[in-house]
This record gives sequence, structure tokens and C-alpha cells, in this order.
Amino acid sequence: MTRLVVGPFNRVEGDLELTLDIADGRVSEARVATTLYRGFEQILTGRPAADALVIAPRVCGICSLSQSMAAAAALRAVSGIRPPPNGELAANIAHAAENIADHLTHFYLFFMPDFARDFYAGEAWFPGVAARFKAVAGAAAREVLPARARLLHVMGLIAGKWPHSLSVQPGGVTRALELGEKMRLIAIFGEFRAFLEKVLFAAPLEQVVAIATPEHLGEYARGAGDFAAFLRLAESLRLEGLGRIALPLISFGAYHRAEGALFPAGLLAPGAREPSPLPPGAIREDVAFSFLHENSADPALAVTLPDAERENGYSWAKAPRLAGIPAETGAVARQAVAGDPLIRALIAKGTGASGGTNVFARVVARVMEIARLTLAAGEWAQALQLKESFFAHGPAAVEGAGIGMVEAARGALGHWLTVEKGLIRRYQIVAPTTWNFSPRDAHGVPGPLEQALVGIETGEAGAKAPAIQHVVRSFDPCMVCTAH
Repeated sequence: MTRLVVGPFNRVEGDLELTLDIADGRVSEARVATTLYRGFEQILTGRPAADALVIAPRVCGICSLSQSMAAAAALRAVSGIRPPPNGELAANIAHAAENIADHLTHFYLFFMPDFARDFYAGEAWFPGVAARFKAVAGAAAREVLPARARLLHVMGLIAGKWPHSLSVQPGGVTRALELGEKMRLIAIFGEFRAFLEKVLFAAPLEQVVAIATPEHLGEYARGAGDFAAFLRLAESLRLEGLGRIALPLISFGAYHRAEGALFPAGLLAPGAREPSPLPPGAIREDVAFSFLHENSADPALAVTLPDAERENGYSWAKAPRLAGIPAETGAVARQAVAGDPLIRALIAKGTGASGGTNVFARVVARVMEIARLTLAAGEWAQALQLKESFFAHGPAAVEGAGIGMVEAARGALGHWLTVEKGLIRRYQIVAPTTWNFSPRDAHGVPGPLEQALVGIETGEAGAKAPAIQHVVRSFDPCMVCTAH
């Protein structure tokens, strides 16, 4: 038995460390450590309730608007304010732009550069992939970064700035758009769509989102575009067999409107044909292996108190559990819960009756979501009624408790808030990476990534084995969101 410590990781937001036990050249056990304590939940306690809208977005610089959306939703649950349709549409457009940019960054700058490493120099596809995706030197970044920057102009129009905008409020958005700004929004999404159809997909977006089976995806992989190039190398490396786990898939729902959500909330159990309703009351946080004092496991009642000397502790993250079971979240969960036939089929292809998620399915789900969200956001921009209100005034949150549940790019994000006499009494944040990168719980059950790493072949590469990188990056950790 050999023990390896892997970390720090580059191209990861925040600090991550893995401890891997190796037997016969494979990972037999893994421990995932969040090594940086943030303290945002303590910072928020005792402040006026509206301060959450200023402080919570600063949890993260890449999913800042998702944190704003969750904080606003939690305050909305306390105050009872309902935003007007324009407020919902504008917030959804800005949120979609942030998440699309995050997906794009993950694919081009975080995930694909690992295939341009010298380890793969013997593969037939390597020269083309290295020229296209090699970190810093690859040609793709020169095309992607300007398109991403142009997309984020959406934030300037709706949210004033990005990150850490104050525009998203419980009652909607504070900035009403004029005709010229609506037309600019439509133009931005039109230009971004043209980039996607030329560079990433090399096909109309309607054709991309219509791909419903693995066989159809295989036909598409014979074409041009960066996504097709990924699909071909993924088949060559058999990425669908890498990082496989079969856990419940959880989605808090995203892009809500009066008529429903683009992606509904729900829970899809392994092997289930249909999702079940999301049970928020079943969410608990275990700290048996965390550097945190024991207190209530219910996020609505918990207080975060650090304990750097905690016996058995190895991570500053808590271990979220759903009815006592770890759950996976992310685009793959979001689309599986929503009933996307392709993602459901990719999960079902696994060995065993229940199938399972894997590196391939996670990445496909994120890239396909770029197409879906771009189409949806363009439609939302068209639907804005400029003579109608974007904001509903209402009472401030003075007394009560609420939960704000949204979907960040990486998955389910929840803010639990208790307000007494206008001040924050308790605040708990459970982020997507908290779910996916959780430590063990009191029963010794590993978190999702800890399970996904078991069985990975390290060989002579040891801690530098690319397979480790592929599995970790398939979850796209945002460690700064993870521990508070």
C-alpha cells in the first residue's frame, strides 16, 4: 500500500488536496480535503438582513451572480416579495450568461488542456488537440476569450457589473432596460450563437439540442467543431468508464418563471425512470471528518464554528447528505432530473442495473447546456416587455426563516437564512462543490469525488496520472465556494 498526496491543483478555483491510497497500481481509497476556511457564514451573522446581498456574492468571483440569486431567493422567502415577470426574465438572462461563461471556461481552459499533456503524445489525435487546446499556447483560447468577454457584457446591461453585482434583489432587478439595451442583449446572444455554431459545435444549435441518443451523438462526432473533437478522443480513451459512480442526482431547479422552471427541481435515484420531488427537509450536513464543531446537522439551525484540532478532521468542508446518503449535483444531474433523453441514456449505459455518471457524461452535459441556455436566453431577451416593471417594492425581511435554492453552473446551491428583528441570526451556505467534494460522514461513507476516484489506475505516473486530473476536473471544483 502506497499513500500519495496530490495537490495543489492548477486551473482550479481555490485550494484542493487529495490523499490517495494506492494498491496494485490503482486507487483503493481517497480523501478529498478543502484546505481553506472562508468564514462567510460567521461574517454574515448579526448583520442587517439585506447585507446578505452585498456579502454573499463575494463568496466567489466566478459564480458570484449565483450566490446573489440564492441570497435574494432566501430573503424573498422571508419577506414574501414576488418579482414581476420582467424581473424574473432579466435575472434569468444574467444568470444564464454567467453559467454559459462558466461552462465555456471549464471546457476550453480547465478540462481540455489536460489532453494536450505529453503523456498522450503517442495518440493519433494528439497533434491536433495539442495545437488547439494546450494551456496558454493553444489556438482555441484566442477565439474563446473574446467571445466569452462579449457574452459577459450582458452583466453590464442588466447587473451593472460583474462579479459582485447588487442588481439582483428579492423584488427583481434594480435596472429597467430600454429599447436600445434590449436590442443589444439580443445582438449579444446572436453573436455568441454564431461563435458557437462556427467554433464549438459547427452545427445549428437546434440540431445540437435535438441529439437524443448516444448513437446520434456518435454520428455528430464524425463532424467538425471542438465538441466533436472531444467526443472522438473521449471514445478513444473510454472516458465513459472513468470516474463512474451511481448516487442520487440532485437539482434545486433553475431559471424560474411563473409558468415553471427551465430545469425543474427534483431527485433522480440510481436506476429510477422518473425523478421524485426534492425533499429540502432531508438535507443535513455531517461534520464527523470536518474541522468544525458538532452542532445541528440541519442547515436551517446550524452554526458554523471552526475547530482546527478536531479529531479525525481532514477537510474544512462539511458533508452534505440527502436522507443520510451522498448525492451528486451538476449539469449532469440538472439535465437528468429534467428528463433530457441523451443524458439519461449516457447514465444508463453504465455497468450494472443502475448505470452511473462518469467523466464523459458530466462533460457532455455541460457542453450541451451551453447550447440550451444560449437558445433560452435569446428567447427571454425577446420576451422582455419594456413598458412593464422590472422590480417590485415590498417589506424588508424582518422576522422569519427562508431557503434560497438555485442552480449554479456546478450544481445545487442553497442559502439557509434566519432573520430576527431585522438581523441575520443564522446563515448557512451549501454549495455544489460542498456536495461533490464532501469528506466522509459519521458512517464512514465517502463523498462523490472520493467514490469516483476509487479504482483509478495510476501506474508509473503516480500522483501525476492524467486520469486523476480528468475525474477531478469533470466535477469542476470551485473550492472557494465549498467551506464557510
